[in-house]
Amino acid sequence: MEDLELTFWSGKRVLLTGHTGFKGGWLALWLYRLGAQLTGIGLGPATEPNLYQLAGIMDLCDSHIQDVRDAEGLAERVRRADPEVVFHLAAQPLVRASYRDPLGTFATNIQGTANLLNALRGLPSLRVVVAITTDKVYRNNEQPFPYRETDPLGGHDPYSASKAAAELVIASYRAAFLSEQGVAVATARAGNVIGGGDWSEDRLIPDAVRAWSSETPLQVRRPEATRPWQHVLEPLNGYLRLAEQLWHQPALADAYNFGPATHEAASVRQVISQARDLFQRGEIQWRDGTQGPHEAGWLALEIAKARQCLGVHPRWTLQESLQRTMHWYRRQADGESAGELCAQDIAAFQAAASSRRNA
Repeated sequence: MEDLELTFWSGKRVLLTGHTGFKGGWLALWLYRLGAQLTGIGLGPATEPNLYQLAGIMDLCDSHIQDVRDAEGLAERVRRADPEVVFHLAAQPLVRASYRDPLGTFATNIQGTANLLNALRGLPSLRVVVAITTDKVYRNNEQPFPYRETDPLGGHDPYSASKAAAELVIASYRAAFLSEQGVAVATARAGNVIGGGDWSEDRLIPDAVRAWSSETPLQVRRPEATRPWQHVLEPLNGYLRLAEQLWHQPALADAYNFGPATHEAASVRQVISQARDLFQRGEIQWRDGTQGPHEAGWLALEIAKARQCLGVHPRWTLQESLQRTMHWYRRQADGESAGELCAQDIAAFQAAASSRRNA
């Protein structure tokens, strides 16, 4: 098992879009601990509360509130940052929200991605770009085996379609412009993430925490839907490791899946039942799966490529991931520092790699 090159990030100029969101916030915290010289670009936090403010992320980086749909403003921010490494996480990230605002979703996830990539052209110091899409980029046929990076792209809902289209935009900029510039560009397709600090709407664990904290029943729309659940630190570790490897081996620039072992894919019913036991209270009302717009019933990822090419292996089981997530929310609600809780999880995750190497 490969761990991060801890000295690699010290002093590296890193641009992170979406640093005001859940995954972006965790990645900003981790990059700060690694010693990166970080610039963040993102919209204002979408929820109250939010990790960006609770963990003081604005104090850990050169933070800018900037819409990626504003090509001119974005280009100026990018030019001033002069990054060596870019992580692109800024997105409209919610399936159900994409049904309410498909045009906004397409504008952010497709045109916003194109705006960023275009702004990166000609930057003299740039070496690596890791653009984050989703496990939902695949044409989902409800097949009983995990999707590989070579499987066809598609998307029933606007969110999935926008991310699949972003994959094509990224591949085009890589082939037409950035590879000639000596820049290695890769995409990362991650499964469903859980972890403390997410208060987004229409996400299972945040919805559960909100409901159970206010002593109201949690409404579960599709209890049998199966997803590749993982702690947020799992894909972030993959993104960091991918960037390191691209720096040394630009030929690895391609698409990569990051998720749990296939047998760790679990249904919503399994996940939320375990979460309730760990939260130690809460009522659940199970629906029959017919409410709301279409969502895929079964999805899992094949992660052999990330394991073989990058040395990235899952570290925490679903049970441990849920344990740490619910523990985070309970301790934060009791008044503990969100930033310190994140730091403890990051330290434990890094220690897990060392213990497995020594086993």
